[in-house]
Amino acid sequence: MAMGGPRSSDDSGEGDLFADINITPLTDIFLVLLIIFMVTSSVMATDGARAGVRVNLPKGATKEISSSAKDVTVAITTDGKMVVDGKEASAESLRKMFDEARARDPETQVVVQADEATHHGRVVAVMELAKAAGLRRLAIATRRR
Repeated sequence: MAMGGPRSSDDSGEGDLFADINITPLTDIFLVLLIIFMVTSSVMATDGARAGVRVNLPKGATKEISSSAKDVTVAITTDGKMVVDGKEASAESLRKMFDEARARDPETQVVVQADEATHHGRVVAVMELAKAAGLRRLAIATRRR
């Protein structure tokens, strides 16, 4: 009797041991993760607008404005933090961003997304920074009634 591995004694091949990996559960997990990422990314893109932070906008009934990729969106949270593209910004960094935006295109629009509980002075301060940089197109984001 020869020692040749895990074979049966009758060499017909019926007793072979197969060590295949079943990748069906792994594929299922990847598909579920893909769906989760697709859904959350689309919600973040539409719900959080362009500032990357969620704020409770006040209601308003004004006309729609068209936004473009060159616009600068500043979100102001309830505690007064200013957020641009998901990162907190100081007054000095906002001033630099506004100056750079003005250098690229003088018609750049600044959209302020302020939570309805935000102090009015914080919104005015952001708008004054934009005006000081030479940007004249200012807008305040609201939600539909």
